[in-house]
Formats: sequence, structure tokens, C-alpha cells
Amino acid sequence: MAARFIPPKIPDNPNGWGPYNVPMEFQEIPYQPFAKSDRLGKIADWNSVGTVQDKKSKDKYAAHFGAGGSAYSYYHDQDDTFKLVDTNTRKDKHGNRRYMYNKQRHSRRQVYNSYGNRDRDNRQRKKQKHYYSYGRGNQQPQAKNRAASVEVNYDWKETDEISFTQLSKLNLPDVRPPEDLYCCGSMEYYEKSYDRVNVRNEKPLLPVNRTFHKVTTTDDPIIRKLTAKGNVFATDAIISTLMTCSRSVYSWDIVAHRVKDKLFLDKRDDSGFDLLTVNETSYDPPPEDEDGINSAQSLALEATIINQHFSQQVLKKGERFEFPHPNPFVQDEEDGDVASVGYRYRKWVLKKEDAADIELIVRCEHDAVWVTAGGEASYMNIKALNEYDPQFSKIDWRKKLDTQRGAVLAAELKNNSYKLTKWTASALLAGSQVLKFGYVSRANPASTAKHVILGTQQYSSVEFASQINLQMDNAWGILRVIIDTLMSYEEGKYVILKDPNKPMIRIYSVPENTFEDDDGDDYSENEDDEEEEDDDDDDNEKK
Repeated sequence: MAARFIPPKIPDNPNGWGPYNVPMEFQEIPYQPFAKSDRLGKIADWNSVGTVQDKKSKDKYAAHFGAGGSAYSYYHDQDDTFKLVDTNTRKDKHGNRRYMYNKQRHSRRQVYNSYGNRDRDNRQRKKQKHYYSYGRGNQQPQAKNRAASVEVNYDWKETDEISFTQLSKLNLPDVRPPEDLYCCGSMEYYEKSYDRVNVRNEKPLLPVNRTFHKVTTTDDPIIRKLTAKGNVFATDAIISTLMTCSRSVYSWDIVAHRVKDKLFLDKRDDSGFDLLTVNETSYDPPPEDEDGINSAQSLALEATIINQHFSQQVLKKGERFEFPHPNPFVQDEEDGDVASVGYRYRKWVLKKEDAADIELIVRCEHDAVWVTAGGEASYMNIKALNEYDPQFSKIDWRKKLDTQRGAVLAAELKNNSYKLTKWTASALLAGSQVLKFGYVSRANPASTAKHVILGTQQYSSVEFASQINLQMDNAWGILRVIIDTLMSYEEGKYVILKDPNKPMIRIYSVPENTFEDDDGDDYSENEDDEEEEDDDDDDNEKK
């Protein structure tokens, strides 16, 4: 007779899955939770007994829920017959003697390095120093609280703030070439003998008794005549400052006048806008709150004077290249010669979708004329880079300039990125084909009385802009956004201020009498008269 199969009783849980009660035979027995990732094999792992790795991962076979105090953990009683194999490193009975021997070998190696192979020892020390200082070298320098270029009064109202991160993403491509509206002034030719100057054949920098005109936008008589041909007016120094503002560190300010549908970008008469900064973008810039020849203000004044003297010393005296019109800023009562400079008033039309066109008129400057090998004349901008103390620049020009001129220029691009970018933008705006740089250093680092010319270097303006990563599409985009922001305001006076401690510019609405004295001009009253004079001048030029 076949056995009868009796199926077991399977409890049914109508509210879920799994058992809903504990059978009698399993009650009062501790429950050990487990995870699917629990691993077995501790009892058979003979490789990691007593090793360092086993001590670091002593719970690698333990359950995630029961590690550190399990209900099923095994605790053996004291058993004198049970012994483990000692896997620790044996201690040499001659340990002290071996230590003394190694110490003596190390001392002899030091003596050998100090006499027989000192260079290798120095290289190792430098590598260790570089290794330990690598983390500190990548840290940002401690923030310094700089003062603003102009004091913000209580009656100024902040209308906008634009961060440099936003400006770096702007782009305005396909800007058409400019139109020359008016050319005036005269320039001298560059003296090519200065291309042979080097460290061994240095030349002293001579003072030049010439007049340099730094006339602002609203005081320019030619711009007043051209008001009918545009709606935004400025100088190349102001436009290049705005185009490259994202690289600036120090504070600066520009005054904007909104008159009817026109915008005049101006500078303050008592500002240091035209001063050239020194090591502005350096890791350790010159101190601003100290007195002395190496302070930021003193170095800026020294660099400006050096640049003026160098730009006139390297020219041929006598023969001049004349523009159709004379220099409009020369007055009869002025004593001495006028600096070599040519002015070109150029007009750009900035187009943008869903926005009105901006007709920008800029007064641009050339410093000299360069004659090519084919006998053609091209315009040139001449600038001077100055060294004040090799201890601060970390590169001694007198040792590196003749053999490693690229390294010297790379250091200048790092320490004076904003200044060089602004010079390049001004040259591109003016249409100067050549950029000439001069390397000028103090004859004595402790004195600013005498300077020497150590060499010159020449670049094409377009190629140098590409080398320093100056994107003109981004520069035009920055300028267009700032102009659109100002044109959206009501008529009045505004100040564009670079924040002294943050990478951003702020725009303030200021009272009309701000920065003005008793001789302040009224642009709205004279605008119609200037337009009529401009029409008369155009008729005379056509005749």
C-alpha cells in the first residue's frame, strides 16, 4: 500500500507576504538579520591571519546588520592547548647594533653629498621644498581690501551690477570695419637703430620736453562737431578699458552722460585714469597703502613717465607724417614741441537683433609711422614695459632678456595682463599694424632718477592679440551690453565703477553737479549748434 502524502500546513498572510506569526518551536530564539551581500569564508581564509590588511578590514566577512556584536558570534572559552602561529616580524637580536651601523652610513652619505655631489643634494632639497609647498602655491593670495577709485556718496543710487563671469560669456560677431570720419595731427618716423639695442649695448632713457594732450571726450572740439553722425562717443582709452575690464583688478571709474538720445563716455579731470599700473595682475602686487618708490601709486606715475619718454626718444627728429588736418589741441601759447601723435576719429555700427543700431564714434591714436621693406608707411603704437626691482619680478632682465626674451614677455603677460590687453585693444581700434614694446629698467633699483633701455620687441597687432587670447568678438559683446544698459536709462549722469574688491562693475546714478566745478559745460544746449557747424564743415570739405 502506497504511503499517503500529507501536505504541510502553509500559513497564509492576507495583509502581506511571509509568515505573520512565529511558530512555537522558534519562539524565544534570537533572530539574526542578514543582507544579501554577506559573505562566507572566514573559517577558510588562511592568507590574512595576523596581517596588516586583515587588521584594517577585520569586519569584511561580517554582516552589515550584525557586525560588531552579533547574536551568533562565536566566543571560545579559555583553552590553554589552543595556540596561534606567530606571524609578526622577528626582532633582530642585534637591532641596536644595526641601527648604529645605518646611522653611521647615513652620516657618511651626508658628508659625501656636501663635498662630492653637492648639486644632486641641492636638487633633492629643491624637489622636497617644491613638493611641500605645492599645496600652498595653488592657494589664492589673501584678499586685500583696496580703496575705490572714487568715493561713493550717500546720494548715489546703484542701478546695476554686472559680474565679470557674465561679461566673459558675451559675444558680438561680424562687426564691420570702421569708417574714418576725421584725421588730424602729425607723427614722426620710427628710428630702426633702436632695434639693435640689447643688454650689453644699453642706452640711457632721456627726458623729453614735449607736450602730451590727454583731452577727455566732452572737451574734444572734433567730437562736438561729429555729434550728428553718431549716438555714442568716447576715446580709445575709455573703450579699451571697457572692452578688457574683465581682466582688471584695481578700481577705476568712467562717467557717462545721457543727453537726449546720445551717450558720452567721459573721465574725471582729477582721476588717475591715464596712469599705467604696474604688476596689477601679479600674485603679489605692489602695496597700495605704503609710501616709497615701490608703492603702487609711485610705480604707476613712474611707468607713465617712462612710457611717454620712450615713445618719443625712439623717433627720428625732423621729418613728420602729416594728416590732412592739424592737431586740434595745440594752442598758440604752449611752449615746447608737441608729442608725435596722430588722431583718427572712426565710426563703428554695432548691429544687434531686436535692438537699435549703435553708431559709435571713437577718437583713436597712433604714436609713430613705420616704413616697411617695400617702402609703404604703416601706423605704429609704441609702449614701454618697465622693471623696477628684479627681486619682485623674479626675473632679472639683464640676465634673461638677450637669451630668454620669451620668458621675460611671458612674465609680463602674467603680471600686467590687463595693461597689455588694453594696449592691444587700443592698437586694434586705431588700426595700428605694428606694436613696438621697449624694455626699460632702473639704472639702480633703489633710485628712480635714471633709467636705461635694455631692448625692444615688435609684434603685429593682430598676431599679438591672438597670442594673449584677446577675443574681439567678446570685447565688442561686453561693450554692447554696457552701452545698452546705459542707453536704457533716463537722461542724466551715471558712473561706471569697477568694484575694488570684487570682479564686477557697478553703475550708479549720480546728481548732475557731481564732479563739476563752476565752469561745467551744458552739452544739451550746445548740441544743436555743433550739429549746424558740422554740416558747414562737411560742405567746405566737399568743395
